[in-house]
Amino acid sequence: MSDITRDSNGTELNDGDNVTLVKALKVKGSGGVTLKRGTMIKGIRLTGNTDEVDCRHEKVKGLVLRTEFLKKA
Repeated sequence: MSDITRDSNGTELNDGDNVTLVKALKVKGSGGVTLKRGTMIKGIRLTGNTDEVDCRHEKVKGLVLRTEFLKKA
């Protein structure tokens, strides 16, 4: 993969990295779950799209987050 996935600060992200949210996000299709700013997401997985990462959270399964809202922990 020649494209590099970067967080909101421009830091390179890799599979298995831990990230924190830089903005509170309402998750669509989850029954009104809001992930608060500063929430730690552990063990991200890169997708083919450099603007998105696949991850898990105890409240939401199959979560895809945009990298513009993430900061490497």
